[in-house]
Amino acid sequence: MNVVSEHGLIVQGVYTAYDKADVLEDVSLTAQSGKITCLLGSNGSGKSTLIRSILALTPPSRGRIVFEGNELTGLPTHKVIAAGIACIPEGRKVFPKLTVEENLQLGGYQERSQDVVAARLQQVYETFPVLKERRQQIAGTMSGGEQAMISIGRGLMSAPRLLVLDEPSLGLSPMLVKENFNIVRRINEQGITVFLVEQNVHQTLAIADYGYVLSKGRVVAAGTADELGRAAEVHQAYFG
Repeated sequence: MNVVSEHGLIVQGVYTAYDKADVLEDVSLTAQSGKITCLLGSNGSGKSTLIRSILALTPPSRGRIVFEGNELTGLPTHKVIAAGIACIPEGRKVFPKLTVEENLQLGGYQERSQDVVAARLQQVYETFPVLKERRQQIAGTMSGGEQAMISIGRGLMSAPRLLVLDEPSLGLSPMLVKENFNIVRRINEQGITVFLVEQNVHQTLAIADYGYVLSKGRVVAAGTADELGRAAEVHQAYFG
């Protein structure tokens, strides 16, 4: 694998352990710049551990992580974020006692120019008009779907070049799941590279350009969305 590429996210030969027991074993994948790349896998497959490895929350014991040609391996989390990566965590985590707008503004904390923060806020409101209408509402009183919008919008406030989404469909109704995936597609159309970590096979493959399947800490399949939709490894990973 060409780790000197200046494009996208490259994970090469990553091993990550908890208490000396490897959870990820020799994981390699690429999230191509400007594309939607998905990582599929059932509960316990190691998906969240890979996200933690990318963000340096649980650093790999071996392997390399490179983004846009810059080595991330060994960097602290705040420098990984500063490199242009934002993560939308599982479970639509918001600050429940703050307003919608206060939640969003926290996403731009690294930007010193208030004019830039204000411009980004308007871009988020263009993507999520309902948040503009409800910008003074306390976030904890919003619906699950609206809190999902806040979480994604807060991630966009850092103007990321790579957006990592951890299980964005979790706990949402089927209608809201479909809307959430449409939002992910629209974000990608704005030029943001997306790394989508999900269990929802059908909705994910409907928008992804390329993907990987993780099972028991190892990549067991890779290919285009069409190829993965037909892959026996996908059915094995999910249905045994």
